Amino acid sequence: MQENKQRAGRNRTLTVSSNEVSSLESFIRTIEDLKERYEDDSIVNGDLFECIDFVPNKYFDLIIVDPPYNLDKDFNGKKFSAMNSQDYENYLRSWFQKVCDKLKDNGSLYMCGDWKCTSSMQRVIEERLTILNRISWQREKGRGAKNNWKNGMEDIWFAVKNPKDYYFDVESVKLKRKVIAPYKVDGKPKDWEQTEKGNFRLTYPSNFWDDISIPFWSMPENTDHPTQKPEKLYAKLILASSKSGGKVFDPFLGSGTAAVVARKLGRHFFGIEINHEYCLWSVKRFVNSLNDLSIQGYSDGVFWERNTLGEQKKAHIASTSKKSLELNFYDNE
Repeated sequence: MQENKQRAGRNRTLTVSSNEVSSLESFIRTIEDLKERYEDDSIVNGDLFECIDFVPNKYFDLIIVDPPYNLDKDFNGKKFSAMNSQDYENYLRSWFQKVCDKLKDNGSLYMCGDWKCTSSMQRVIEERLTILNRISWQREKGRGAKNNWKNGMEDIWFAVKNPKDYYFDVESVKLKRKVIAPYKVDGKPKDWEQTEKGNFRLTYPSNFWDDISIPFWSMPENTDHPTQKPEKLYAKLILASSKSGGKVFDPFLGSGTAAVVARKLGRHFFGIEINHEYCLWSVKRFVNSLNDLSIQGYSDGVFWERNTLGEQKKAHIASTSKKSLELNFYDNE
């Protein structure tokens, strides 16, 4: 268990102690449980290839796929080995077709990848779905390279079954940016808001995301998963491509980001993860979310730029105070 690992005093990385295991395990389902019946809001500890046939078809509004990239990677003892591009494509095909079967006819799918495997992903996705866009995420952190360019970007493919019938809520994923050169008409702000805390504009999201950092040791969402995705990133996907109460599926759940964010945003989730310890982390994160619905970088219904935590707190306090005044007004009527 991670409890034996020495960490800095301010390190907030989530851990699971040995005395927590039995209670957390009660929330994890097995493949035998899944064979008996499918249930929403479940985390199944099992192999995707063994589980997928027991997941209902045309059931999910949104599927988020973050599979092993074509790299040598140790996932807590379960190693994935890099292969040539054709073999990697065949690996993707071996499960992607069945995963697509789980998507509703008007559903959406996102798949994450890096520069090395993204072309293989594009080819495989296009065999079943229509790709509408490729999001480039500037994730910042990454190892330096002496003989190459440092890899600081990842791709997220956005695809749908029916390009004429799918859900996309752009209003829910607008980005709040500081206005550097405010433009006025007749002395009044145009397309931006002037506040005591500064000048801000709500902007439409592009397919280049530079406002999201990877989870760090100082963030409570952080785990020891080697390729964990940020809650803020998944929040954008879930809000844009599923309605409240919608159903979200993650076939490679990892440390549980999709499940936790879906729950925080009022969606149902279902996840499959082969690594037992990752399932424990997922469940603990889920339990923690019962008392904390916050998503770092997303507050008061908008996404914020990096390094704006101070402005977010001020805006939240102002918003809370306004709501409190409104409630008091109505209570006194």
